[in-house]
Amino acid sequence: MRILVVEDDPRLGPSLKKGLEKHHYAVDVVSDGEDAVMMGTTTPYDLIVLDVLLPSLNGFEVCRQLRSNKRTMPILLLTALGEVDHRVTGLDTGADDYLTKPFAFRELAARVRALLRRESATRTVELQFADITLDTGTHEARRGERVIPLNSKEYGLLEYLMRHPHQVLSRTMIAEHVWDCDAEHLSNVIDVYIRYLRRKLCEFDEPDVIHTIRGSGYQLKEPVS
Repeated sequence: MRILVVEDDPRLGPSLKKGLEKHHYAVDVVSDGEDAVMMGTTTPYDLIVLDVLLPSLNGFEVCRQLRSNKRTMPILLLTALGEVDHRVTGLDTGADDYLTKPFAFRELAARVRALLRRESATRTVELQFADITLDTGTHEARRGERVIPLNSKEYGLLEYLMRHPHQVLSRTMIAEHVWDCDAEHLSNVIDVYIRYLRRKLCEFDEPDVIHTIRGSGYQLKEPVS
């Protein structure tokens, strides 16, 4: 899942990126309100973490412009402004949640998970497809009773596939949601990580559930009989 962090504090922005990446999210960081509108309008982020006090445009205006541009991803506002009026303003401009600084990163991570579940067709903590389960809280993957060790990108790739079962996902779609850099140059990298993931899922000759759709991308579906 790909997240945009909009934070002008030179220490907090990189810290949030590092912490969220440890939870297997792909994270981009910008420090300016105008950049936030541009990135949020052109990139299909799964969630935006948005500071209120920003240069050029404040977070309320960024939120307002994104919603007016029909961007529907969840937005979590961060601010030192804790008054009720500010919280109401944030929610009324289209934010989905509000966290007052200072905050514990554990709470931020929990709110991010909750907002992503809210957007998903599967709202439980555990995703399941066939005999594969993925716990989005603990990041543990299993096939049957077997625990599957995954690195950050393998986890992100499996989570994206499991949130969109039976849907044909192009390499561009996968790159835009699992990687945090230019999707245009990632086609070969995605193919490599699909091979890594298949190898781990089918280590003991289990049926392959990741199907290559030639010329289109990949699809998570039941194995061919």
